[in-house]
Amino acid sequence: MAVADLIGAAVGVLLLVIVAYLLVGSTLSTAEIVTNAQKAAALQEQTQLRTDFTIEEAATENTYNINCTINNTGKEIISDFKHMDVIVYDFGTQDFRVYPYSATERIGAWTIIDKGQEIIHPSELDPGETYRILIQTTGSSPVWFQITTGNGVYDSRKL
Repeated sequence: MAVADLIGAAVGVLLLVIVAYLLVGSTLSTAEIVTNAQKAAALQEQTQLRTDFTIEEAATENTYNINCTINNTGKEIISDFKHMDVIVYDFGTQDFRVYPYSATERIGAWTIIDKGQEIIHPSELDPGETYRILIQTTGSSPVWFQITTGNGVYDSRKL
């Protein structure tokens, strides 16, 4: 009988060690995930704080296209054009429309028509550089637009 009690106690202690190992392992894993998420959020916030641009020389063409220059006045490179949106308010339809980026000119999207004199980082808007963009709207009388980067930095202009 004493051997059975000893084996039972050993199995009990072994189960306690396994449960403690799983608990500590999952706690450490959770702590690592939370730490990595906090680091990623802080890095994203730093990037957002260093990103800035201004809209210059905005004008309408043919009463429905918007042609403007954007100047990178921040310290971050702006290159994620697929995640940048242009929001246009049209006075004729009385609504806001979102226009996504397109590598080629097409109605219902915005595109880069002049990248200037790029030498370093082609197809990336470096600090101090300017791009000329064209927004081909679907409305007949755009009066206001906003350009928003992928990390949430934006600038707007009234036409």
